[in-house]
Amino acid sequence: MNRGHPGRLQRRDHTGHPEIISVAGALPHGDPELRTTKGDKVGLMLFPGNDDVASPDVSWSHTGFSMFRKWLAQAEGFTLTEMNGFGGERQWRSVSTTLAPLLHHPDNDGPDLTPAQCAAMLPRLKAILDQQQSHDSDPVIRRRIEDARQLITVLRYCVDKDIKLNFA
Repeated sequence: MNRGHPGRLQRRDHTGHPEIISVAGALPHGDPELRTTKGDKVGLMLFPGNDDVASPDVSWSHTGFSMFRKWLAQAEGFTLTEMNGFGGERQWRSVSTTLAPLLHHPDNDGPDLTPAQCAAMLPRLKAILDQQQSHDSDPVIRRRIEDARQLITVLRYCVDKDIKLNFA
């Protein structure tokens, strides 16, 4: 069961990737209007690329992930919407950040992140958290901080187990 989504179940698809479905969609004789189809995706999840369904994960709606990445880009000193692939013309090679593999990653079907990429991102994410602690009374910033903490947990797990980080 995915702890971050009450009312939803997590199962692995034929490739071993987690698949989030609503509880109503998991019921064989549920109300058809409450059921979801297999292709319905309301967000994305980052998780270790192993078969352990109890391993940590972090998930967002697509909008939430976009907002999280915009926040990280701002912390890195640039505006995500100015970047190529996000509506702008600025090339990624003009940005120097260890967070680039996460920030420039497609929402769906992109490459897994290697344990080395995960390890490289950890110090910068921790530094961003340290900088943001003074703003923790703002509920939006508190949410971004919690998201970053969850992501750090998943990245640390990938590094410790020497496994890739998957996007689904």
